[in-house]
Amino acid sequence: MLKNIVASLFLHERIETTYAKAKEAKRIAEKLITIAKEDTIHSRRLVRRMIPNPLQRQVVNKIFNEIAPRYRDRNGGYTRIIKTGIRRGDGAQMAVLMLVE
Repeated sequence: MLKNIVASLFLHERIETTYAKAKEAKRIAEKLITIAKEDTIHSRRLVRRMIPNPLQRQVVNKIFNEIAPRYRDRNGGYTRIIKTGIRRGDGAQMAVLMLVE
């Protein structure tokens, strides 16, 4: 489930989920961007390992061609979590997870 959330984050660059899921997805996304900053075959394989199969080619290409070069000079802090409110059905804290510009 977290791998799907991370893949959606990279595709759409902004997702809304629960706060707990956003915190865990942030950890994975930041590690993947750090790995992708060095464009080697090994780093591509490490990133592909964390992305679900149906989205793999599209997401990996976007990470290495668009997202990682954007953060080449940045030392971490690639994502941001903003709390949005309480979900009506079960009272869960909702948040928006986005890539920093």
